[in-house]
Amino acid sequence: MPASPSTARALNDRLALRLLQQEGPLTAGQLKQLTGLSRPTVADLVDRLTASGLITVVGESGEQRRGPNARLYGIVADRAHLAALDVRTEGVFVLVSDLLGRVLAEASVPIGPDAGTGPAVEQAVAAVESVAKEAAAMAAPPREGVRGWGTLHTVGIGAPGLIDPATGDLRDSAGLPAWHRSLAVTLQDRLPGARVTVENETNLAALAEQREGAARDRDTFVLLWLGHGVGAAVVLDGTLRRGASGGTGEIGFLPVPGTAALPSATDCTGGFHSLTGAAAVTSLAAECGLPAPATPDGPGAAEAVRGAVAEVEKAGEGVPVPVTGPRAAVPVARPGEGEVNRPGGTDVTAGAEPDAATASASGEAGPAARASGVDPGRGSASESESESASESGSAGTGPVARGTVARPGSGAASVPAAAAAPARPGCGAPPPQAGLGGAPPAALPGDLPAARFLRILADRIAVGAASVVAVLDPGCVVLGGEVGQAGGAVLAGLVEERLRRMSPLVTEVRASSLGGTAVLRGALLTARDRAQDELFAPPDRMGG
Repeated sequence: MPASPSTARALNDRLALRLLQQEGPLTAGQLKQLTGLSRPTVADLVDRLTASGLITVVGESGEQRRGPNARLYGIVADRAHLAALDVRTEGVFVLVSDLLGRVLAEASVPIGPDAGTGPAVEQAVAAVESVAKEAAAMAAPPREGVRGWGTLHTVGIGAPGLIDPATGDLRDSAGLPAWHRSLAVTLQDRLPGARVTVENETNLAALAEQREGAARDRDTFVLLWLGHGVGAAVVLDGTLRRGASGGTGEIGFLPVPGTAALPSATDCTGGFHSLTGAAAVTSLAAECGLPAPATPDGPGAAEAVRGAVAEVEKAGEGVPVPVTGPRAAVPVARPGEGEVNRPGGTDVTAGAEPDAATASASGEAGPAARASGVDPGRGSASESESESASESGSAGTGPVARGTVARPGSGAASVPAAAAAPARPGCGAPPPQAGLGGAPPAALPGDLPAARFLRILADRIAVGAASVVAVLDPGCVVLGGEVGQAGGAVLAGLVEERLRRMSPLVTEVRASSLGGTAVLRGALLTARDRAQDELFAPPDRMGG
């Protein structure tokens, strides 16, 4: 069915704006070539978008040829400003950007654990208002006749906890500060002209990795967040899956072998969190004889992992492990050979040490998809821990305060991997090695404590990842959060090898390229998408 003229104009305008966003300034001729639209149709949409204050002439093209130069059109980035918040137990990170995502101002606001709900919310809101005012002062001069120039249009918030799928609000969760739930409502009251949205932080991290990070070439993958707590986000066929109650990815509550107890509905102690949360990682480092970080939080755990990787690399050991099966040992890729590490942001009782490890290569971004425009009448086009160890945790556990902190000595044991993969994967073959509590294989001569630490940590991570893989078959697992980024290709390669031995489903494991910054990037991307959905609408709905 052919598109109506108004629908065609709306689709063409949005397509042109998306191209200007992705490619930068373009001439009318380049827009014609990229959209496939006729010259009159392109001229019409350029006039409409210019009149609405969304695009403007930003320069000229063709300085090397004779005759008049072609005008370059670009998006007016200060048409609207966007705010992104990463809400953590101990404070808030805030940034404000223009419509193209260029950061104009930012701030970090610590909030003490003894602050009441009212004072805590006031601190956070005041920070948003201050950063927004700073960004407005940096904006280009307002354009006459365009309302809302340089104002805060959309606010995206990333927070730990469950998001109610019916209301979009953060649900009450034990172990998380009460001010988290009050923040969005207060922001909406204080910023009546802005659109305020809240999303689970791990989900936002996954969206950021999909758009800008390690999963750019993947439509289906799972992000396993490893930070202060643990969580997961699931993207299937390009769509983020939230579940019936918004709890998809509550992997911290996953019952796993190697813990002293089972988790409960209000406490993830005894679940996967007890093996891989920050407190468990820092405790494991101490058990292996590594220097203890200053704090058992996400950055502290990342410090321990980063130090272990550096020590292994310096020794040139490559985290070697014995192999008793058909595969020969393959040294793990060292940092720098795969993902690039960028600055980011449990007792071991009788666990057996893992087997052979292999490198994991990171994927590159796939080619961008092209869309076609619509000429009127021709048809339509398609488009785009809690801080206290006694308190219980909640959902989606991301960079900070993702549930109850595992206490040192609470019984998280290392989990053995199979000594050799059977010729044909299956569930009937008996395990070739003793289970938890069985005698581990002899340590290698001169085995580094750092190498042992990384092998056991990878063994633990693989236990939770294997459960996800068995159910979802995502083909790719991204190790996110501060710990995932700190482990880089070394830790990713070790986890991938364990998954290969535990599951018949081929799964690539990659290290995050965004780490602790992913939540803030995801919040900004979702705010930008929402703002553009409204601002890139037909002119008669823009109010400009």
